[in-house]
Amino acid sequence: MSIAVEPGTTVADFAIVVAGLLDELDYDKVPLLADRKQLDLVAELLQVQSRLSGVVHTVLGQVDRGGAAVAAYGVPTVSWLASELRYTRGQASAMLHHANDLHRFTQIGDALRDGRANERQAQAITQVLKKLPTDLGVEAEAKAQATMVGFCEEFNSHELAGLSRHLVEVVAPEVADEVEAKRQERELRDAQQARQLNFSDNGHGSTIIKGSLPSADAALIKAQIEALAQQMHRTALELRDPTVPQPSWPQRRADALVELARRVAIQQAAPKHGGDRPHLVVLIDYEDLLGDCRGAGLADGTQLTAGQLRQYACDAGILPVILGGASGVLDVGREQRLVTPDIRRALQVRDEGCVFPGCDRPAADCDAHHITPWAHGGQTSLSNLCLLCKHHHNLLEPDMKRAPELQWQIRISADGIAEVIPPRFVDKHRQPRSHQRFRPPE
Repeated sequence: MSIAVEPGTTVADFAIVVAGLLDELDYDKVPLLADRKQLDLVAELLQVQSRLSGVVHTVLGQVDRGGAAVAAYGVPTVSWLASELRYTRGQASAMLHHANDLHRFTQIGDALRDGRANERQAQAITQVLKKLPTDLGVEAEAKAQATMVGFCEEFNSHELAGLSRHLVEVVAPEVADEVEAKRQERELRDAQQARQLNFSDNGHGSTIIKGSLPSADAALIKAQIEALAQQMHRTALELRDPTVPQPSWPQRRADALVELARRVAIQQAAPKHGGDRPHLVVLIDYEDLLGDCRGAGLADGTQLTAGQLRQYACDAGILPVILGGASGVLDVGREQRLVTPDIRRALQVRDEGCVFPGCDRPAADCDAHHITPWAHGGQTSLSNLCLLCKHHHNLLEPDMKRAPELQWQIRISADGIAEVIPPRFVDKHRQPRSHQRFRPPE
């Protein structure tokens, strides 16, 4: 079916015809078309959509410049769009900016209305053109517009947005280096000025995080998050539990961001009034410390000479970590709901890292987990605490609404070793498992 439109048809008449056609559309026959015909139809409709967008923004720009909203309602166009057509003010403002850009860069407006550029491409091109030096001259600006329209056959909107330097090299090669340097300085200045970080509660238990940073600063954060996300994996034992979901990469990055903040928090990077020095945990029997200082080592297994230990002891606090016959930590500090720094150091000495079998997360990356929750009578003592990384902490946190045999559980054995007990559907015998680091060498 073809619709005859006379040359010189007004936009008003066109809008009436199009609105009438939309009311009469039949969608039932679309599935009956051949696959290629269906895809061709989608491509054609998207082109029509972009061309109509060009028409809308052309008319909107004319209406705004003519002051119709002020004359008819006594308000600017953006207010009329917001109040009468229920756009947000941000959306209305963006529409007007785009309309004005298409009026300024006439070749881009023509390309959008003719179907040589889609709406997103036109938006990207106008942003690039606005970054060109204002003193290039009319001829160079016209050449820049024509060049960008030509690129639309090859590049999408994102790729077009990155062609600023190439465009200057085409239309004004003699000043390309200078213009590029100024552009980079301007973009960095604008990025620093526009930096922001916002948190908004969505009302459904989540917080939406939005922000903007200069690219170099963002790269630092991204590198840290990606590195942490790479470390987050399920262990062989855990993979036997079909109810434990495999996190997606976006979920891993979200977990990594929280982990990054947690690490800063537990390190207490900004002590009050100068605070204390960072702690090194040195393991030595108290009698040996008073005697010949032999047999000392750091918590990570590094052995110390007597001379090194004497240097540390010159300016050190003595942490009374009581060691039993098997060098297992028995007690430290007093009991309270929150884990004290002393108890934390004792946990690092005893557990060395996450105690879930197969997990390689170090102690610095772990939470102190109450095996029996404080709220249900559990105490903050070494016999009721163990180190777990964030992921395995979530896995082992007890759910009082579920039967114990259907949950992952953990306990401290008589010799002070943490043992993980799988749920019944993973191991019907629920055989306790301990981390490899606690197994005696063969």
